[in-house]
Amino acid sequence: MFQSHLGEIFALATAVSWTASALVFQKAARNAGSLTVNVLRLMLAFIFFGMVSLKTRGEFIPSDASVHTWAWLSISGLIGFVIGDYCLLKSFVFISARVSMLIMSINPLFAALISWLALGEIMNLPALLAMVITLGGIALVVMKKESVLTASSRRVNGWKFSFPLKGLLFAFGGALGQAVGLVLSKYGMGEYDAFAATHIRVIAGGISLILVVFFTKRWGRIYRSLLQNNTMLFIIIGSFCGPFIGVYLSLLSIKYTTIGAASTIMAITPVIIIPPVILLYKEKVTFREIIGAFIAVGGVMLFFVK
Repeated sequence: MFQSHLGEIFALATAVSWTASALVFQKAARNAGSLTVNVLRLMLAFIFFGMVSLKTRGEFIPSDASVHTWAWLSISGLIGFVIGDYCLLKSFVFISARVSMLIMSINPLFAALISWLALGEIMNLPALLAMVITLGGIALVVMKKESVLTASSRRVNGWKFSFPLKGLLFAFGGALGQAVGLVLSKYGMGEYDAFAATHIRVIAGGISLILVVFFTKRWGRIYRSLLQNNTMLFIIIGSFCGPFIGVYLSLLSIKYTTIGAASTIMAITPVIIIPPVILLYKEKVTFREIIGAFIAVGGVMLFFVK
């Protein structure tokens, strides 16, 4: 029974892994700052990828990739891991990982829209409908109706954001950055090994962030974070669960099942993250927010229906 559903099991494990990563990175980002967490997690991911690559491919760094592959995957790593993930981690500081991951669920829809514009990939009617439904679910969570008393003592109904606008904008920036990175990865990777391609993206992202830290002179903050046992533990767990094991499990899932089925299951992260944030962080989640999360995830699932 399990053998025939290995791909689906790996996809579910991927969603759980990404959930765990988001939860611990929320804690780490609020303790040490988003830039510090991003630098340290990519450095750790580089080591994880290098060790596996040395064992499976006989080399610590992918030296068999072409100049074209290195160039485009490096740009992809810069946009996805540096800009996209910085925005995502920054959003954790202002809003919860639950809301950030819900907004991140629009990532594949952004990627499809960019692929349609840049690569000419077709956007059919179900895909457009999926985008509308997903945005509707997200809007249900992040917007709320409010009555305002005007100067003439008249109550006027209006809409406002349920969470800090800055955090929401960072989360949308994270989704857009990762979507652009994904499209560039597809173009740069071609037929090259997906695991090694991700390794190149991590290398490029890590070098870019080290340069940012060097020019902004933030080594002191990173050094202080290394001395904080709890923060480093969160970063190590998050780095293992997210950019390393999560990516590896996602590759295993598409090896044993279709991309559509795997992507659909992996997209349930915004739903499965709800119970742990209630239990671990005592976060109050309204019924409207739960319904909005299910609607958004339903929209993402519809996107993969052929």
